[in-house]
Amino acid sequence: MQLKDPVVMKGIMKRFPGVVAVNGVDFDLREGEIHALIGENGAGKTTLMNVLYGLYQPDGGEIYIYGDKVSFSSPRDAIKLGIGMIHQHFMLIPSLTVVENVILGYEGVREVEPLPLNKSAKKIRELSERYGLKVDPQAKIWQLSVGEQQRVEILKALYRNARILILDEPTSVLTPEEVERLASTLRTLTKEGVSIIFITHKIKEALKVSDRITVLRRGQVTGTLTTNEADEEAISHLMIGKRLGKISTIKGERKDKVLELKGIHALNDKGLLALKDVSLEVMGGEILGIAGVSGNGQRELAEVVMGLRTPLKGDVVVDGVRVNGYSTGKVRRLGVGYIPEDRKNSGVVLNFTVAENIILGDEENPFISRNGFLNYNFIDKRAREAIYYYNIVTDSPWRSAKTLSGGNLQKLIVAREFSRRLKLLVASHPTMGLDIAATHYIREKLQEKKKDGVGILLISEDLDELLMLSDRIAVMYEGKIMGVVDPKKTDVREIGLMMAGVTPS
Repeated sequence: MQLKDPVVMKGIMKRFPGVVAVNGVDFDLREGEIHALIGENGAGKTTLMNVLYGLYQPDGGEIYIYGDKVSFSSPRDAIKLGIGMIHQHFMLIPSLTVVENVILGYEGVREVEPLPLNKSAKKIRELSERYGLKVDPQAKIWQLSVGEQQRVEILKALYRNARILILDEPTSVLTPEEVERLASTLRTLTKEGVSIIFITHKIKEALKVSDRITVLRRGQVTGTLTTNEADEEAISHLMIGKRLGKISTIKGERKDKVLELKGIHALNDKGLLALKDVSLEVMGGEILGIAGVSGNGQRELAEVVMGLRTPLKGDVVVDGVRVNGYSTGKVRRLGVGYIPEDRKNSGVVLNFTVAENIILGDEENPFISRNGFLNYNFIDKRAREAIYYYNIVTDSPWRSAKTLSGGNLQKLIVAREFSRRLKLLVASHPTMGLDIAATHYIREKLQEKKKDGVGILLISEDLDELLMLSDRIAVMYEGKIMGVVDPKKTDVREIGLMMAGVTPS
């Protein structure tokens, strides 16, 4: 660590009420490198970078930019010194053009009337050609793909002469092909002297794109390694403090169809067609993965199966029973479990206790209730077992669910659904927001359920997860099934192209 490096952070502290989010962190960024900052959700990665970008003021520590000690009161101060941040959720106005978004709020054009749109568009074209960030400056943001919108965010930073780029979980909404293009762009930028901080929780990604990796756990640095000396096992150990074995793929005994979708058409909440002639089947003892960039009909697909959304056309058949028009409760009584995408609004009742949420939907179980009376001893026992086995962080099973973090709410939902006798499980993003150990445990449990003959519809944006667990993968794009592939015989690039709407040849 040398003070003349683009970024040197020493002993950074950041507290929030009841939480020390960043605790005495040292971090540095060298000229022309990609430095991955990796850790679990809540490890302090984004908080640390928000301090560097001026969004938060530190409670302790020092920051040096190219050897000069600095103090930022807002992002404007950081931008003036050549720091740009591309947030996980893009900061773009959909109704404006690319060029309008790029120059919006930029001091260099603030006093000029009229706005120099032609001059700015020319500069944007030059930057896009120089760095391989192809985008039409005159296009409206709403007309662009997610990958193109990310390029606009990077161009916005480069337009402001950023020499230090912070990217927060930049691949979370990209197809594999877009991830490859982003990695190539970042390498081009570093050759031009730009230094990059790459925030991620994906170990494979960090190893692929970075020169060095710093690992955070509970607000503290547990290690900094060069990528050449790092491997997945070493990084996961630094992230969670223990080593995890590999998940063994279990071959389930394929049984009869537990789910069949026939020519399903359905609208989304805006009244637009979200599912277009979707036909699928799931057998007992198999995992059918659903791949696709978020917003391509996955949520509507799960809701149609669960009776939460009525299809315009087509049939939903669960274990041989046509369930069109069935309530969710009636669908669940056929042996269907559900891990929803929206855990707070659809997965739990926040004002109920942890124990009450554990038995939700299973109230007719004679062990839980009889003659209108609940068996609190049994409920308490089941809840305590779930808390123990799924590591749900709470001091009591009778604590309100609204006191749990997002990750612990997810564990609660998974524990409840896995405790039921199932024929079919609809699992939307079951490991979202979970730490490595909990993710590992749930993936193993999915394999066990498959072995027991349960059919699983697994919806995930984590392609590695789908490739690891699925027997078949159906790829969705704009509400259509682009194809169903065997993950053991299919190239990741082929799946990525299908996710982008390219029909396999």
